[in-house]
Amino acid sequence: MNDETRLWLSYADENLEVADLALAHGHLNACLQNAQQALEKLLKAVIIEKALEFRRTHSIRGLVQALATEQIDPELSDDDIDLMDTIYLPSKYPVLSALPDAMPTSEICRNVMDIVRKTRVSVSRILAEERQG
Repeated sequence: MNDETRLWLSYADENLEVADLALAHGHLNACLQNAQQALEKLLKAVIIEKALEFRRTHSIRGLVQALATEQIDPELSDDDIDLMDTIYLPSKYPVLSALPDAMPTSEICRNVMDIVRKTRVSVSRILAEERQG
């Protein structure tokens, strides 16, 4: 694994840790924002490691599609992708809640964190296959 990939993974892990801390203190938008950023960085780490075209985007669907062109599957469902893509802007700016139809809840935050943790495992597997292949 190259150094740049390691750095992206480190930042992703830090975002996930901050999301955990935010949730523990009831800061739900901060939890969602950091969880979304962790997922985005995990996907970008794979893109960097595989030397794919790097695009500046916050779209989880766009990143997953970029990986799919190389038959790389981070194991995110369409529902997971849709949920994660609803988070970026609303969690950063107080125009709307972090979700389209409701304020964020601890349950939604835990669900989002589970998606990120599952993807972290998937990304680790993908990167391990790269080293073995």
